[in-house]
This record gives sequence, structure tokens and C-alpha cells, in this order.
Amino acid sequence: MALKLAIDLTDSFEKIPVQIFSTPKEGSKFVASEIKKLILETQGQGKNCVLGLATGSTPISMYAELVRMHKEEGLSFKNVITFNLDEYYPIERAAFQSYWSFMHRHLFNHIDIDKNNIHIPNGELGKEEVKKYCQHYDQLIESMGGIDLQVLGIGNNGHIGFNEPGSSIFSKTRITSLDNSTRVANSFEFQNISQVPRMAITMGISTIMKAKKVLLMAWGMKAPIVLKSVEGHVTEQIPASILQQHNDCTFILDETAANELTRIKSPWLTGECEWTPLMIKRAVVNMALKLQKPVLSLTTHDYNESGLSDLLVEKGDAYEINLQVYYMLRDTITGWPGGKPNAIIPAHPERSSPHPKRCLIFSPHPDDDIISMGGTFMRLQDQGHEVHVAYQTSGNIAVTDEFVTRFLDFAVGFEEMFGIDNNTSKEILNESKKFLATKKLNERDTSEIRSIKGLIRRCEAKATCRYVGLKDESMHFQNLPFYETGTVEKKPLSEEDIQITIQLLNEIKPHQIFCAGDLADPHGTHKVCLDIVFESIKRIKAAGKGWINDCYVWMYKGAWQEWDIAEIDMAIPMSPDQVMKKRYGIFIHQSQKDMVPFQGSDAREFWQRAEERNSNTANQFANLGLTKYAAMEAFVRWHF
Repeated sequence: MALKLAIDLTDSFEKIPVQIFSTPKEGSKFVASEIKKLILETQGQGKNCVLGLATGSTPISMYAELVRMHKEEGLSFKNVITFNLDEYYPIERAAFQSYWSFMHRHLFNHIDIDKNNIHIPNGELGKEEVKKYCQHYDQLIESMGGIDLQVLGIGNNGHIGFNEPGSSIFSKTRITSLDNSTRVANSFEFQNISQVPRMAITMGISTIMKAKKVLLMAWGMKAPIVLKSVEGHVTEQIPASILQQHNDCTFILDETAANELTRIKSPWLTGECEWTPLMIKRAVVNMALKLQKPVLSLTTHDYNESGLSDLLVEKGDAYEINLQVYYMLRDTITGWPGGKPNAIIPAHPERSSPHPKRCLIFSPHPDDDIISMGGTFMRLQDQGHEVHVAYQTSGNIAVTDEFVTRFLDFAVGFEEMFGIDNNTSKEILNESKKFLATKKLNERDTSEIRSIKGLIRRCEAKATCRYVGLKDESMHFQNLPFYETGTVEKKPLSEEDIQITIQLLNEIKPHQIFCAGDLADPHGTHKVCLDIVFESIKRIKAAGKGWINDCYVWMYKGAWQEWDIAEIDMAIPMSPDQVMKKRYGIFIHQSQKDMVPFQGSDAREFWQRAEERNSNTANQFANLGLTKYAAMEAFVRWHF
């Protein structure tokens, strides 16, 4: 009976069916398997299979799985007819960022689909042609019997296709203006936001709703909008919420995109739950923050009003629970990220010995170390630990062209100043100027320019390490191959990436590893870097290397997010002076200051993001009744 109650309550919160997978890859495989099932079913019936397809980073893994199924399992697409959701307008089909190019790059060029069965909105048409073209697009879909399965992603503002907030439920395929937040979010595909088209051709909501079946995929940082779409009211201000009215729609989520759903964030509200210490901590912290009360001030009335009466029944007095949670929060705070030497503190996040420790910080880009954990980085160095930094990628695509000519000018002038033959550097400067003067939108840089951009970032990273106090031999530039494409789009991680990382880990044998554990990086580099570290650690453990058993792995968040306060295992407080010292360390990365390419959806500079995030973490601890610090950096331990 209790199980039935839990199901009923969950259904009452989630108004759209949801399936949650451990990783985006697993979710992508599921969607691909559903498409395969439909293709085979229609082939058996001698019918065509009409698919509605989406673009963006979300479905890339799904398309890769379909390609694999075609090549390894013989899945044929000869009976498949496709209609894409949208396309930028205006844009040339040959442009790298066009969705026509995207679809051919990721799917159509690798399968046996009839090219006449591919339909993608045409962004090259004149405005006077678009209206009639859009009407024809809808008519063509209807003439094919409608869409059998529509694949969707979701924007941070709830858009589906390019149906922005306010789009009518009755809208059909049309030309539409892009919301500024959408243009900012998509700017990672372009050099900067000014190059992102302001309009698009998109299927309308009415067109989407006519599909027989809808699968919407969402990964990573989409959790807030997923919650509103699945559990909120139907509103045209959140177009995805209209899918609540579709009779066969399912949201396919990874664990991160699902973490705001009531059944995940507040499972006690959906029925019975197991009251583990972590669950108690999460429930009480969320309640205290919502009520804006310190943990020790929470009352029995607060518990009952917040749906936590079952916790009181199981654990007893409210104040005893308050104390338990308060101590858990208190024990995460430490000024000794490497462990306090010669001290026995049973609840301390880190071990006291050995001291000093060998510490290895993995930095996906050449500035993530100082941006994300600069205070902790300096603390470890100041407290006598042997600190190493591994810069996993060159970060060369995030350097503007202007920096190239600036530094080449310096090189030419330097050699001239000291009587060094500068003919070669002059030649490189002139060739670079010539190339950059005629460089097309999103054209890949020459290998020389990419190398120069990488050198600029490497020098900035070295300067930061020296600022903290590290010696040159403690700086490791891995230049992992998956990153070195010269474009935003990266290669999948490879065995070479893993072997490079395993070699470094076995060389240093760290007692502590710090790595970027967030998945919100707009171009996905952090996720690949994290996967490489995790896979390397698993292999080292499987190989029986003894040192790994005495190693703690701490994950920090990047510039875009912070850990939920209830998840934090170690919080490092910072004084006002330490905040300023960290800021100056970030300033060393001059190529990333002011406006940088691929800014993501946050217009603030990196130092601003870091300070506001660290200050907010400290304020949340203070609001919960803990000591008020100027700032805090937070970490979650990964148990392997």
C-alpha cells in the first residue's frame, strides 16, 4: 500500500512521464533504441518512418549511437523520412554553424538515408519566400502522414525548437525572433554573440504537438527549467510545459537534469523514504533555507508544515535533529584542505597524515584552477604541501585573434631590441596578419596560430602558478588530444587521453586529487576531462597500484555553478585578503579578461562569477547559523 501511495504522489508532481538515466550517454542510447525499434517496426509493415529531429549538443551522443547501429548492426535508414525542427535565419547551408551542416556532420553523412528524404528548413531563402516555404513545410509533413516520433531538446528558458517564451500553442512553422538568452546560450557555436543570427525558422508548437510520440532529452544544467516544465502549470511562457497536454510525451533526463524534481530533491514529499544522514541533512538544510531560519532555530511546527512529520516520527525531537545537521555542516568547514597536521579530528574532511601531502589539481582549461579553487590552491601551497597542477587542455580556442598579433608584435620587437635575427618572427607575423584579415566566420585557425594561442594561455597559467608559489617542475601541460580540433566541437575522449593521464598519476602518486566535477561548461570540455580522470583512476585501481588506495578525490565546480549546500563535504573559508589575492591571480589570465570567445550564457567576467559564487556559499552557511566568512570554496568527495 505504501508503494502505491508513493507512485500516486510522484505522479501528482510530475505531469509528464520522466525516465532518468545515470549519464547522458545512457539516456542517448535509450532514445536511439526507441528510434531503432520504430524504424524496424515500420520496415516490417512496409511503411515509411517519419522522424522529427533536433540539433544542439544534447542529441549528439544519440546520433552517434544511431550511426553505430547502422555500421555495426546493419540498421538501414532507407525507409526513413526526416524533418528537422529548425534552422538559423539567415544562414548559408555550408556554414559550420548551420543545422544543415550539423545534421550531415553528425548523422546523414554516415548512414544510408535517401538524400531526398531529408528535410531541413532553408535559411538561405529571401524573406519574401519564407512564409510560403513554411506553409509548404507543414503541408509536406502532413502529406507524409505526420511525424511518428519527434525528438526534442529544451532551452534554459523552456523553448522547444526555437519556440521562445510567449509562442502560441497554435503556432505553425514560421520565421521567429530569437530571445536574447537563447542567442547568448548558443554563442558558444560562434566566436561571439554578435555573430549569432537574430532569427530562425522553426516548427511551431502546434506542429510539434501533432507528432504521434515525443521524446524530450535534457542533460546537465537544465534541471530548473525541467522542473517548471514537468511539475509547473501549462503556460506559453514556458513552451515545454505545453507538452503536458501531449498524450505520448516522455522526458529523458540524466541525473543532473533531474535533480530539481520533487522525487529527487524532496523525496519525503512523494511518499516513504529512507532517512539516511545525507537525506536528513538535505531535508533540514532545504527547509531552513526556504524558511530563512538558522538550523538550530527550526521547530516541530516547521517540520510538520514542511512535510517532514515522518522524520520526527522516526528520529524524535526536532532539536536533536537540528543539532545532528548543524554538526554535519560545521564539520565540513576547515581552513586545512590538506588535513591539519598533528591533530586528531575524527569528523575532519581530510586526514591529518601524511603531512605534507602530494596534491594534484586537474584544471580542464588553463585558468580553472585559480577561478574555481584559487583560495584552496594557495592554502595548500602555503601550508607546505607538494602541489602540482595538470592543465588538461591548451584552451587555445578561447583566445581572440587580436592577442595573436599583439604577442607576435612583441616577439618581433624583442628580437629587434636585442639584435636577434627576427626574419622568421616577422614572416610569421605577416602571414598571421594576412590570414586573420581574410578569416571567415568560424574558420579554423592555422596550426601556427593555434600554437601561438596555446602558448599565450600556457604562459598565463605558468605566471599564475608562480604567483601562488609553485616551481616550474610542478606545472604539467597535458594538451589532451581530444581537445585539439581547432573548433568548439571536440573529438570523443580516446585511449591516448587516458594513457597520458594514467602516466601522470602514476608519476606523482598524489594523496589528493582535485578535479572539475561540474557539467555546466558550455562547450563540454569539463565533462570529458572529468571522464578521463575517473576512467584513469579506475584503471589504476584495477591494476593494483597501492598508492591509489590512500588517495582522496575532491571535486570542485567550474565558473558556472556551485554545489548544493547539502552536498558539500569540505568548505574552505576565505578572508577578505584571500579573496583579493585570488582576484589578482585570475587577473593574470589577461586573454580571458573583459570579453572572451565562447562566453556561455553568463556575461560576467570570471573573477566576478567566482567572487559572487564564493560569497553566496559563505552567506548560505551563515544563514544556516554557522560562522560568517567573506567567502568559501566548496568540494564534494568522489568515492571510487
